[in-house]
Amino acid sequence: MLTTRELTQRFRLAGRVDAIFLRTARLAPVVAVTEVQLEPGRGLIGDRRSAALRTGDREQKREVTLMQAEHLPAIAAWCGIAQLDPARLRRNLVVSGINLVAMRSLFADAPLRWRFGDQVVLEVTGPCDPCSRMEAELGPAGYNALRGHGGMTARVRVGGTIRVSDAVQLVVAE
Repeated sequence: MLTTRELTQRFRLAGRVDAIFLRTARLAPVVAVTEVQLEPGRGLIGDRRSAALRTGDREQKREVTLMQAEHLPAIAAWCGIAQLDPARLRRNLVVSGINLVAMRSLFADAPLRWRFGDQVVLEVTGPCDPCSRMEAELGPAGYNALRGHGGMTARVRVGGTIRVSDAVQLVVAE
């Protein structure tokens, strides 16, 4: 019988990066890009949070935000809209094919590391709760539609370039 630690490291399929968005300024529309450079301590280069993140001794938990593509139809249904453009949710990466919540380790002493494409390694750090702006963006009850489905935050462990259609896979500890 497998232990819980072993179970949390079992994923049948690789995920996929479906979209990349940069938030260039507070309240400005997001910009869709096909690739982006990431740096530890800074996140996505060109995103407004990149300039705001501090480097030094304190590790950042929100260098990157991720959204689950499979949640988009459910959120749209709860908001009473036919289709939801993920850009409206203002997350950096839209990922499909893998459960984002399961990408966060249950054990502080054994973080799960995820390779995005050939270079970048991220560590999922926690939920990305919706903000009050989602009510204005998605209409009445937009905030509640995103509760529990707002995505996850991550920190960059190894920098490099991520591209749309890159695979997302667990880095197996040696």
